[in-house]
Amino acid sequence: MKITNWSKAEFSPNEVKINVLIDNESGKEIQILLAKGSIMKEHKAPFSIHVQVLSGKIIFEVENQKLELNTLDMISLNANVPHSLSALEDSIIRLSLNKFDKFQRVSAVLKKP
Repeated sequence: MKITNWSKAEFSPNEVKINVLIDNESGKEIQILLAKGSIMKEHKAPFSIHVQVLSGKIIFEVENQKLELNTLDMISLNANVPHSLSALEDSIIRLSLNKFDKFQRVSAVLKKP
């Protein structure tokens, strides 16, 4: 048994932080801390993903649509669908990944020019 505290968050101005909170045989759960004004540039995942806003408000851009996602909203995407995120306010995001996906791939998104 493991209790995961998703609300533990230290935001840095205009920065995105990524933390692996769960990594086991069934999948990976990643905490993304999007500070107000921060952006995760367009990228895609090799497997389907689920993105849920646990607190805050973001713009989730996908398929030429800008969707405003608020606290507890969730979006699911199939593999290889380009998308980006930008924070309208400090936001805690839950990213659910396939067990074969890699944390390093998510981390590399932050290093994109």
